[in-house]
Amino acid sequence: MRSDPADYELIAPGTLQAVVSLLAGEPGQWLPIAGGTDVMVLYAAGKLQSRKLVSIWNLAELRGIDVRPDEVTIGAGCTYTNLREHPVIAREFPLLASAARWTGGIANQNRGTLGGNIANASPAGDSLPALLAYEAELILVSLAGERRVPYLGFHTGYKKLRLAPQELIRAVCLRRSFSGYFHYSRKVGARNAQAIAKVCIAALGRLRAGATENTIDDIRLALGSVAPIPLRLTEVEQLAKGKSIQPQLVQRAKKMTAAAIQPIDDIRSTARYRTAVASNLVAEFLEQLRDQQKVL
Repeated sequence: MRSDPADYELIAPGTLQAVVSLLAGEPGQWLPIAGGTDVMVLYAAGKLQSRKLVSIWNLAELRGIDVRPDEVTIGAGCTYTNLREHPVIAREFPLLASAARWTGGIANQNRGTLGGNIANASPAGDSLPALLAYEAELILVSLAGERRVPYLGFHTGYKKLRLAPQELIRAVCLRRSFSGYFHYSRKVGARNAQAIAKVCIAALGRLRAGATENTIDDIRLALGSVAPIPLRLTEVEQLAKGKSIQPQLVQRAKKMTAAAIQPIDDIRSTARYRTAVASNLVAEFLEQLRDQQKVL
C-alpha cells in the first residue's frame, strides 16, 4: 500500500443532513465514500487525490428500495446485493439485476453501491447502460433541498458529472412501465465473472400489438465501454422504431452503431474489437426481439 493513512482525514457524521451541511460549508473539499470499492483501489495505488473523506456508508436516508404503484425509488446507498435480491427489481428491471450480478465478486456486491457506480463515472460501469435503457431519473440533494434530473445527460465526459460540489446523489427512480418489453443484456469481458467489461449492452424492445410482422413499437439501446461515457444509441432507435425487423434493418443498425461509438485501444481490448462486438450485440438483440413474435 503506497498511501500513508496519516495524509487523510475520514469522518462519519452519521446523518444525511450533517453530510450535506459539510459539503456546503467546504464545496469540493470533501469526497463522499460509501462502500469504497472504487476509492480504495485509488488509495491502495497511491492515486487518491482527495485528502478529506466523508463516510456516507449505511446512512438510513440513502438506503432502502421504495416500491410504489407507478415507480420504484432506489436509495443511492443500496448495494448490488440489495438489487439482485429484491424481487421487484429482478422481475421488472432484470437488466439492472443482471448488472448487479456481474459486478465483481460477492464481497464487492456487498459493499459497492448504485450511487457509487454512478458517481465514479466510469464508462465501464455495469449498471449504467441499464439505467439509460430504463430512462432512470436521479434525485440530487444539497443543503438547499432536492432536485430531480434525467440520468440521460448526467455524464458529460470521462469522469465528469452534472453534479454540483455541494450535491449528493440520494436516489435513483425507475418508472414501472416495462411490462411486455423484451429485456436483453450482455457483458463481454476476459472471463464470465469479476472482469471489467470490454463491451456491455442493455436493451429493451416491444413489438407492436396485433401487427402481422415483427414491427418495433418501442426500443431502447445503451452501451458501455465504447465511449468516454455510457451511450444511448438514439439514432439507431429512431431508425428501428416503427419498422419490421428485416435483414436490411439489422445491417443498417450495425453500421450506425459502429459510427456512433468512440472505442479506444487499452489494456483490455482494441477499438476494432469493441466496434465489431458492439455492432454484433445490437444485431443479436434485434434478431432475438424479432423472434418474440413467435411467442406473442
